[in-house]
Amino acid sequence: MVTRHLARLQFQTDGSLVEGEWAFPDTAQDQYREWVGLYGTGPAVVIQLIEETDGRERVHRNWTAQGEVEGPTG
Repeated sequence: MVTRHLARLQFQTDGSLVEGEWAFPDTAQDQYREWVGLYGTGPAVVIQLIEETDGRERVHRNWTAQGEVEGPTG
């Protein structure tokens, strides 16, 4: 079983994204918080904190201009 911890940043719907991958969840969470501070007010920005195990993603946090949602989205 392989687990990756991801922070994902997208500036617009269907646009390009930036993604970082770490072995430790705390590092991914630090990056997520940094991106929220830097880019979180963008009208279309989406920032996610994700745990991926064996190709299956679980979104832990999801940030948009309307604020943060914890847990799965969609």
